[in-house]
Amino acid sequence: MSARSRTLGTLAAGVVLGFCGALAGGALAERAPETTHPAARPALPWEEASQFAEVYERIKRDYVDEVDDHALMEKALRGMVAALDPHSAYLDSSEFEEIRLSTMGSYPGVGIEVAAEDGVVRILRPLDGSPAQQAGLKAGDEIVRIDSHDIGADLAGAIAHMRGPSGSRVRLAIRREGTPGLIEFDLRRAEVEVHSVTQQTLEPGYGYVRITSFTQTTAAELSHAITLLKRDNSSGLKGLLLDLRDNPGGVLEAGVAVADDFLEAGVIVTADGRTPEARFEMDATPGDLLNGAPLVVLVNKGSASASEIVAGALKDHGRALLVGHRTYGKGSVQTVMPLASGGALKLTTSRYFTPSGVSIQGKGIVPDVLASGADVPPAALLSGPSSTPLAARDPGVRTALQTLKSQVAQARSPAAALTARNVFP
Repeated sequence: MSARSRTLGTLAAGVVLGFCGALAGGALAERAPETTHPAARPALPWEEASQFAEVYERIKRDYVDEVDDHALMEKALRGMVAALDPHSAYLDSSEFEEIRLSTMGSYPGVGIEVAAEDGVVRILRPLDGSPAQQAGLKAGDEIVRIDSHDIGADLAGAIAHMRGPSGSRVRLAIRREGTPGLIEFDLRRAEVEVHSVTQQTLEPGYGYVRITSFTQTTAAELSHAITLLKRDNSSGLKGLLLDLRDNPGGVLEAGVAVADDFLEAGVIVTADGRTPEARFEMDATPGDLLNGAPLVVLVNKGSASASEIVAGALKDHGRALLVGHRTYGKGSVQTVMPLASGGALKLTTSRYFTPSGVSIQGKGIVPDVLASGADVPPAALLSGPSSTPLAARDPGVRTALQTLKSQVAQARSPAAALTARNVFP
């Protein structure tokens, strides 16, 4: 698969993934700040500008509390952009930095994945080799206080307080089941590598890969994961289960690269917008990491944006069967445009379409095989006892594995060679 030389856009569902690299409201494609000379820009409609000035002045003069000019203008900017659609947003400098870090594959911090659960912030897992793991923090620990700040259920606040320059220190007060009182941990922050891809062998010949988000390193991590699976299965991989549940998206090109890793040719995604940059088509290049072995993709209502691009492309080309629950349904592309002030504008610039020309906006993608039972968050299932096989504790994985085995059996039958697949040039 060839490397792509330009970033076209990004997708996300506004879901905080936790401290492993929170996609705080979106993932991005950076574009240069506006350079047009002010005199060349269209003038503001004078009547609306006059009305805005009048409202601003009334608030400044008559509102019950005194309002800071900077705070009032920032609220006006946020309201104006947020009113466009649920995914456009004005970002201040700290939010812009957070969203930039989320796509980098590493960040300065303590290295834990957290989630808001039952009114508290709980650790899902410490990252391998991180300061948190080395200090003895465990999955299931509740974060009560960070330095002098009580956390409660404030997930965004917990993430912000734990981030900081490498080498600086942070103190966490933890409540652990079965241990009386609070446990204090004094951690030194470090540069933490975030891995968006994990893998394991479910049964001999059957591999499992989970992608939690799409970052700049995801494609390389996927290639490495499949190399490891092939090494661990000396008789070869009969089939692969790709888990995209609760993956809110990320960098568009990363999602396209993952789809490309399993396709030999054809359209992966097209997009349409008002500007030339917002209209594009991205195609697959020769090379399939599985050499045509059967593929099943596990999705749910938390699979969004770039996840839906991957799922849609593999489904439309007949390369994979989808198992699970209907996906989120986010069919738009956001471009993050840095502003001269240090902040940024995350603006919806395109609507995208699957290879068959379908928009999934507000509809999502219906799997080929619907998983029975509730849509259980995979993070809770995957953090269970490692001694219990994943397929035994995760109903979705169990259904997907059964589907994959059926695909393998079908592929081995003589009639399978006569089965036509849809291809969209």
